[in-house]
Amino acid sequence: MPDYHSYRVAEGHGLRHDPFGSLIAPRPIGWISSQSAMGVPNLAPYSFFNAFSYTPPIIGFTSIGWKDTAQNISETGEFVWNLATRHLSEQMNLSSVEAPGEVNEFVHAGLEMAASEEVAAPRVGAALAAMECRHTQTVRLTNLSGGETDSWLIFGQVIVVHIHRDLIHNDVVRTELAEPLGRGGGKDYFVASDASRLSLQRPRWPNN
Repeated sequence: MPDYHSYRVAEGHGLRHDPFGSLIAPRPIGWISSQSAMGVPNLAPYSFFNAFSYTPPIIGFTSIGWKDTAQNISETGEFVWNLATRHLSEQMNLSSVEAPGEVNEFVHAGLEMAASEEVAAPRVGAALAAMECRHTQTVRLTNLSGGETDSWLIFGQVIVVHIHRDLIHNDVVRTELAEPLGRGGGKDYFVASDASRLSLQRPRWPNN
């Protein structure tokens, strides 16, 4: 039998760092740009992020605490997801700073803003892909006893997609060419690349 380190969450993990974020990894990064009702741009990365629906295309991320991004989206009903990649890793990290609401993280991180087509929130000009979204739902997460947590799951429907043409080969988007970042535990990130790409054909049940 394999030797496992097992623990009940309520009793603590007994390790130097919480292993939860290391095991659910790599996690896609929701690099979310938004704009306040007063017109102040905001940019922040969220490691609890993913896609949730093809039709319509819906993405979502969790804000732990009611932060500026959550407030902006509640006020304006829109946001932009920007693809976080190796070549923008330093800027992405700089944009994670817990800054006052009047701070423009684009400026703090040394990033140029690009105008979106359908939403007021700007996108990261150097990002190799971006999705403009309109807010659909915000769900406050609850625990087993039904108590409210300080985590908010925010969903948006994608209405415009921007993809750098260098990522499109034979009408197929080669995401690995962008070297997207995935979040690990602690200070760790993972980089997807062509060398690490694994292609698998989904099996079909006989006679289907």
